[in-house]
Amino acid sequence: MTERIESLLKEQKKYYPPEEFVRQANMKDPLIYEKAEEDFEGFWEDLAHNIDWFEKWDTVLDWQPPHAKWFTGAKLNASYNCLDRHISKHGDKTALIWEGEMENSETYTYKELLDETARFAAALKEMGVKKGDVVTIYLPMIPEAVISMLACSRIGAPHSVVFAGFSSEALAQRVTDANSRYIITCDGYFHKGKLVEQKEKADRGLENTTCVEKVIVTNHAANAIAMKEERDIWWDELIHNVDSVCEPEQMDAEDILFLMYTSGTTGKPKGVVHTTGGYMVGTNVTSKWIFDLKDDDIFWCTADVGWITGHSYLVYGPLSNGATIVMHEGAPDYPDKGRFWDIVEKYGVTIFYTAPTAIRTFMKWGDDIPAKYDLSSLRLLGSVGEPINPKAWLWYYEIIGNSNCPIVDTWWQTETGMIMISPLPGLTTMKPGTATRPFPGIKASVLDEEGNEVPEGEGGYLAIERPWPSMIRTINGDEQRFLDTYWSKWGTDRYLAGDGARRDKDGYFWVLGRLDDVIKVSGHRLGTMEIESSLVSHKAVAEAAVDGKTDEIKGEVVVAYVILESDAQASDELKQELKEHVVDEIGAIARPKQIIFTDEVPKTRSGKIMRRVLKAITNDTEVGDITTLQNPAVVEELKRKVNELREH
Repeated sequence: MTERIESLLKEQKKYYPPEEFVRQANMKDPLIYEKAEEDFEGFWEDLAHNIDWFEKWDTVLDWQPPHAKWFTGAKLNASYNCLDRHISKHGDKTALIWEGEMENSETYTYKELLDETARFAAALKEMGVKKGDVVTIYLPMIPEAVISMLACSRIGAPHSVVFAGFSSEALAQRVTDANSRYIITCDGYFHKGKLVEQKEKADRGLENTTCVEKVIVTNHAANAIAMKEERDIWWDELIHNVDSVCEPEQMDAEDILFLMYTSGTTGKPKGVVHTTGGYMVGTNVTSKWIFDLKDDDIFWCTADVGWITGHSYLVYGPLSNGATIVMHEGAPDYPDKGRFWDIVEKYGVTIFYTAPTAIRTFMKWGDDIPAKYDLSSLRLLGSVGEPINPKAWLWYYEIIGNSNCPIVDTWWQTETGMIMISPLPGLTTMKPGTATRPFPGIKASVLDEEGNEVPEGEGGYLAIERPWPSMIRTINGDEQRFLDTYWSKWGTDRYLAGDGARRDKDGYFWVLGRLDDVIKVSGHRLGTMEIESSLVSHKAVAEAAVDGKTDEIKGEVVVAYVILESDAQASDELKQELKEHVVDEIGAIARPKQIIFTDEVPKTRSGKIMRRVLKAITNDTEVGDITTLQNPAVVEELKRKVNELREH
C-alpha cells in the first residue's frame, strides 16, 4: 500500500440520498451506530427477534477466540423463516420470479414455493437423506436450485452449492472434500443459446469420487442423457406421489446450514462453514436495512446461487424478509446487450444489486442501450464483489439510477456471510468509490504489520476486531488452515480479511483490493486497484488490469492490460498518454513499463480478475488450472501479445 492513494481521492464530491427516500427508509436513526457500540451483544439480541425461533437462546455470544457461538440453546429453521412464517399473511404474494435464458418465465407465490420445497424435502428424507448429510447442488440459475437449498435446510442437511459453470474436476474436488453422498443436478441448460451438457459434466466429475450414492436429475433442457442404474433418479420421479408436507427440523443455532467453497492462495478451495442462527440474523437485518426492503419491492440480485452473494442476498436474506425476488438464468448480453434493462422494465425491479465488472461492461457498451428502457421503477442500486472505481460509480448513479437512487457499495466476503461495510441508504452521505462505514455492531479497522491502527489516509490491512453473528465457524476438515488464514497475524481475536484498505477523514473505508494484489516497485508497495483506478479515470479506458513483472533492478515493474472504450483508437501515442496519466494521478513510481491493449482479461465466472493467471502470463510462468475462467482462450491471446512485446 502506498501512503497516499491519490487516484482514489480524485472524486471527492459527496452525494446525498433523496429526501423522499430518507423519509421512508427502514433505518434512519443516526444514533444507531452509537447504540450498537454501547451494547453490541444487546444490539444483536434485539435484531434476533426479527427471526422466528422454536426455542430462545440461553446466551447471546460465547466468544472463545477465534471461536464464536451465537444464540446458544436456541432452535430455529432457515426454511421456516424463509417460507412458513409468511404464509398466514402473504401466502399469495409472489416470492420468486424466474426469467429463463429463452425469455420464458415462471412465478411462485410463497405458498407455492413452500409446497414445492416441502415436497422435495419429504422426498429427500424418503430417499435416506438425514440431518447432517451434506447435499451437493450442481444446478444453473433455475427455481430448482432455490427449492433444493430450502429443502436441504428444512431437513437439516447442509447444502454445498457448486457453481454450474465449474468444471468436472472442480465438482469432484468439492464433493470429495464435503464427503457428499447426494448430488442434485440437471440434464443440461443453455448459455447464450448453446447447450451445456450438465449431467455429462457431473458424470465425468463423479468418476473421480467414491462417496456419492445418489444423483437426482431435474429435466431442464430436455437433452438426451445417460442415467446410471441404481444411482441416478429423475427429480419428477422422486417427488411423484409425495405429499407437500414436511415439518421443519428444529436446528440448534450452531448447527451447520451450508458449506461454501471459496478459492484459496494454495489453489485448493476452502470449505467455509456457516451455521444457522447467526447467519439468518445477519442476512435478515442487512437485507432490511441496507436494501431498505419493503413489502412491494421487486429485488433483483444478479449473483448466481453458486456464490455467497446468491446465498445471502438472492435466497436467505430477502426471503426471510418476505420479499419478491427476481432470478435470471442467462447472460447480460443474450439475446442482446439490453437484456438486464429489459428485465428491470418487464418486472418493475425496484432494487438492483450487481458487480462492478458488470457495471463497467454496461458502461463500455454505451449509454444508448439503457436509454431505450424504462428504468424509472428503480429506487436503490447496489454493488458487490470488488471495489467499484469512481468512474463506474458515477455512470451507475447517473445513467442507471437517473441521479435519484442511492448506491450501496457493499464490502463483505464468503467468510463474513453478511455485508460488513456499506452505506445505510437512508442515513449515509455517499462518496464514489468508498464502501463508507461498517454496519452497526461491526468493528472494522485498518492495521499495520504489528497490529497498530494506521494514521488517517494511510493504507493497511483491513481487520475485524470483534465477532459478528454470521461469521465463518471453521474450514471444513481443516481447522489449522482456518486458524492460519484468518486468526494468526495479530493473535486469535482479530480477523484478517486479506484486503487492503484506508480510512479517510470522514471515517469512510476505501477498500483497495486483495493484499496479494500488490506490486513492489523499488521497495514501494503499490496496490493494483490504485493503478487500475487511475487508468480507468482516463476517458479512453473502459477497464484495466495491472500486474507486476519481475525486474532485476526494480524488483517489479508495472504491466497494464487495457480495454479501451468503443470510440478510442489504440496507438503508441495513447500508450504514452496513459503512462503520463498514471504519473499525474499517483506518481512516477507507478508509471507502467508496458501497456498492452486487449479486448479481454482473464476473469473468473463471477467476474473477478484472476490475478494468479495474469501474473503467470506477465512473467511467462506456468499458468496452472484455468477451468474456472470465463473464457480460457484469453490466456493464449494475451501470451501472444506479451511475446510480441518481448520480441520487440
